[in-house]
Amino acid sequence: MANKKSVVIVGAGPAGIFTALELSKYKEIDVVIVDKGKDIDKRLKGINGVYNGWGGAGAFSDGKLTFSTETGGWLADYIDEPALIDIMNAVDKTFLEYGATEKVYGTQEDSIAKIAREAAKADFRLIPSKVRHLGSDQCPIILQNIRRDLERKVDILMETEIEKVEVENRVVKGVRTIDGRTIPADFVVLAPGRSGANWLRKEAERLGLNSSVNPVDLGVRVEVPAEVLEPLTSVLYEPKLVYYSKSFDDKVRTFCVNPHGYVVEEKINDLVTVNGHSYLEKGSENTNFAILVSTQFTQPFKDPIAYGMYIAKLANLLVNGVMIQRLGDLEIGRRSTHERISRSITKPTLKTAQPGDLSFVLPGRYLTDIKEMLKALDRIAPGIYSNHTLIYGIEVKFYSSRPKLTRNLETEVNNLFTIGDGAGITRGLVQSSASGLIVSREILRRIERANLPQSFHKQRP
Repeated sequence: MANKKSVVIVGAGPAGIFTALELSKYKEIDVVIVDKGKDIDKRLKGINGVYNGWGGAGAFSDGKLTFSTETGGWLADYIDEPALIDIMNAVDKTFLEYGATEKVYGTQEDSIAKIAREAAKADFRLIPSKVRHLGSDQCPIILQNIRRDLERKVDILMETEIEKVEVENRVVKGVRTIDGRTIPADFVVLAPGRSGANWLRKEAERLGLNSSVNPVDLGVRVEVPAEVLEPLTSVLYEPKLVYYSKSFDDKVRTFCVNPHGYVVEEKINDLVTVNGHSYLEKGSENTNFAILVSTQFTQPFKDPIAYGMYIAKLANLLVNGVMIQRLGDLEIGRRSTHERISRSITKPTLKTAQPGDLSFVLPGRYLTDIKEMLKALDRIAPGIYSNHTLIYGIEVKFYSSRPKLTRNLETEVNNLFTIGDGAGITRGLVQSSASGLIVSREILRRIERANLPQSFHKQRP
C-alpha cells in the first residue's frame, strides 16, 4: 500500500460499489475499497451479521429496486429531478447487466390511477414508482457477480477497519486503519452504510463538519393473508402510501411491502428488531409490510438512533427478541398468547417471535398513529383491520445525522465525499447506488481538469 491511490472508498455497500464500478472504467485511476466486514462468500455462510461486509445491508434485503425521486432517500435535495431520473436509469441498467430480472411492476397506468383514486378517498397519498424485485435469493448472486468483475480492476480490502480520515488544511489526504496503516488518496468517499453511521457521525464531529438531524422512523411490521393486498401488490408490488394521522398530524407510511414474503429477525449487535423478506423462487401465504411513524426531533436532542434503539430494547427486554401480537388483542388491551395466535387465520411466518403486548413498548402516540393508519388501509384493502392481523415489533429505521454537503455530495473538507445510508442521504438500494454515481462522476470531472493523459478523456456518461 506504499503507492498513492487516487480514490479510497470506505464501505462496500451499494453506494461504495457503484462508486467503484464507475471509476474502474478508467485504468488511469487507482481505486481501493475498504470495508470492516466479511466478503460476500463468508457472509452467505452466516459468518457475519446482516449489515457489515460486501453488499452492505442490501445484500440480505429482499432486493427491491424502487425507482422514485420521492422515496428511498433525499437525493432530490441535491440534484434536480430529471438528472436524478437519468442516474437511477443508469443504476437500473447496471443491475440488469449483472443479472437482475427483467420483470417490472408499476407500469400499468390505468390500474395505478384507479388505486390512487381509492387511496385518496381514504386520506392516503399514493407514490407510484417502477419496481424491479431482485429477491432475497437473487440479490446476493448479483452482488457476487459484481464482486468478481470489480476484483480484476480495483483493490479490495475486506476485514479492514478505518480509524480516521486524514485531513490537512481542510483538504483530504487519505485514511488511517485501526492497525496504524495509512492509505493516501487524492479523493476519499465515505460510504460506511448503516453499521458505520455512528463512526461517521463521530468523524464529522472530530473534523468540525456541520450536520443536521434526520427523522427517526419507528413502528411495527404487519402480516396478513396475501389475498388481502393482492389487488395492490399485483400492480405495484410495493404500494407506497403516506398518511397523516388525525390525532397528531404525524407522517405515517407503508414501507418494505413483501408479497408472499416472510417476517424475519434483524440483529444489530445485541439488539433484535424485525424486518421482512420476499423471494423469487419461493413464497408464503402471507404478505407483510412495515408501518412507520416519522418523527423529526428538534434541539437539544441530536441522537435519533439512540432513541430508536431504546424503544426496540424494551421489546427485547420483555420477550427476549421480537414481539408478536394479534391486532384483536392489541385493540382490547390484552397480551397475546401462543394459544390465541395459533387460532389466528393468519399463520405467523416468523416462528421465533414471542407473544406479548406492544402497548408496553410503543409510546401511546405511535400506537394511535399505527391503529389509525390500519383502519384507513382497511378502506382500500378490506381485511387489514382484522382481529387476526399479526403485528410484530419493533421495526426501526436508523437514519444517521446528515453532514452538510454540496450538490455533488462533497463535505466541507475538499475532495472528501460522503454518500449512502450511513451518511443519512439515502435509505434504499437505488438512491444509495445513485449517490455513488453522483460522486464518481464529479471525481472524474475533477481528474479531467487535472490534465491526465489524453487516453483518459474518452467519452463517459
